Amino acid sequence: MAVGIAVLATNFAAAVWGGVAWLRRIPSVIFWYLLRVAQGVVILQVALGLFLLIGQGKRAVSDLHYLYGVALLVIALVAEAFRAGVAQREIDKREIEDVEALERRDQVLLARAVVRNEMGIMTMSVIAVVTLALRAFATGS
Repeated sequence: MAVGIAVLATNFAAAVWGGVAWLRRIPSVIFWYLLRVAQGVVILQVALGLFLLIGQGKRAVSDLHYLYGVALLVIALVAEAFRAGVAQREIDKREIEDVEALERRDQVLLARAVVRNEMGIMTMSVIAVVTLALRAFATGS
């Protein structure tokens, strides 16, 4: 129960921080720390759930609870996969041949665009995690 609440709290904090930073167009280092803590708590929650299911034979009231739990991990993995391609998509969109040949100002603008888009993707992922965690919480007790 406590880890479930931690999943909701950490992902909610990352979602709010990331959303505000994304809307303000301000890259945020703190967002990435919040995100990684939130992802770590999700992994801990899934591991604890597996331990309770396999190690102690405890079952959730609804089988949907398991689907929601696994979906939390899938969302994180899919979001990371999308995030991995952001830089290349931004370079392609701007039709840049050589990033190193850009002026310093243009390199900084490119980097800011990449970080902002990455934050947007990851913020959407933690919003989805919060939504599914709420559903998992409702079906698991």
